[in-house]
Amino acid sequence: MGTFLEDYYNKFNEEKRLGSRHGQIEYRTSMRYIHQCIDSLKEAGVQDIRIMDIGAGTGRYSVALAEEGYDVTAVELVKHNLGLLKAKNSAVKAYQGNALKLRRFSDETFDVTLLFGPMYHLFGHEDKLKALREACRITKKGGYILVAYVMNEYGVITYAFKERHIRECMEQGRLTDDFHTKSSPQDLYDYVRLEDIDKLNRDAGLERVKIVTPDGPANYIRQYLNQLDEEEFEMFYKYHLATCERSELLGAAAHTLDILIK
Repeated sequence: MGTFLEDYYNKFNEEKRLGSRHGQIEYRTSMRYIHQCIDSLKEAGVQDIRIMDIGAGTGRYSVALAEEGYDVTAVELVKHNLGLLKAKNSAVKAYQGNALKLRRFSDETFDVTLLFGPMYHLFGHEDKLKALREACRITKKGGYILVAYVMNEYGVITYAFKERHIRECMEQGRLTDDFHTKSSPQDLYDYVRLEDIDKLNRDAGLERVKIVTPDGPANYIRQYLNQLDEEEFEMFYKYHLATCERSELLGAAAHTLDILIK
């Protein structure tokens, strides 16, 4: 998997994606929920909050949180992304590493653990479960683990139907009879449904605080978001925040953010 990911992220501009209008919705919403977890810990009397960002990419979240004064550690598999993160000269302690093996870090070290990228690229239940258990291991009891996933229906609607790959997907056996994607590392992304996430949480013994979509309908209407003026765009963001926890939007969104407590 590492080689495919390296090739992909050497070409893919993650900074540009999160800076786009649909990316801004995802980023601002994710930061809002990260801050809710941090505020909850502070209210419980936790001081000197330590944050781990597993699969940190170019450091969009970890650098911003470090600039707020938090003690932030980042792990990133792809050397290209890690280089961009380190070039920002922030206070983030950044290492190359794999979400499946975080032996460098002791049990119950971090108050908040972000697992935003790895679940997109880990294939099958077992590897995702290993990553979730590692994130759990390094998180303190009472701490939060925030896990991002890419959702099945968004992938099917956009790639199979909007981009008209449905025939080849069916011919190549890339979809089940009920249209659940069957991915391999060459596909880069592994898409899930809500029941897949629920099973991971049960098997990891983790309790959900809430599950939200950080982007909601934003990815479906990218071109229309770009046509909005600033006031209209802020109204869309307000609408999104009012609806991002609604169950009817979760399964069809591009991403979900699962907020768990240890």
